[in-house]
Amino acid sequence: MNIERCEELLDWTSHAHTRLSTCMTEGAEDRSDSLAKMLLVYLAQHEQELTRTIARIKEHADPRALQARLPEALEGDVLALDLDGEAYAQMSVDDISREVFAIHNRIIDLYRSLEKRPGLGKASELLGEMLQLEEHETMRLAQQVNRMHEL
Repeated sequence: MNIERCEELLDWTSHAHTRLSTCMTEGAEDRSDSLAKMLLVYLAQHEQELTRTIARIKEHADPRALQARLPEALEGDVLALDLDGEAYAQMSVDDISREVFAIHNRIIDLYRSLEKRPGLGKASELLGEMLQLEEHETMRLAQQVNRMHEL
């Protein structure tokens, strides 16, 4: 996969959240541990919510920002997310949490690195909005996961 425009980056981000939700749903189906199952179900719902929010952002975004070219194409390792529903079915609650936050932090780091690049014009605002969304939702997720750990 090769990402050259902002719209493609939003599509990739949306797909990543959708895929994460699917994997967590699959993992939850195979769990008997109620806390892990509850966590996976919550995380899957949260990822679907993020996907819907990204769709709304994209729908209301300035078309020039969506079509703006990124300073350099993104490809390979930068975009690779190794997601597997069976793995989530086997992970401990702590491992699930670590994995989810690692994925979210990779997405945040990607948007941070892009937002700071010069010459983005209208795209800079859109990338900043996506960065804020990812940061806010990751903080919200952390609060909810911490509450579940307290159970």
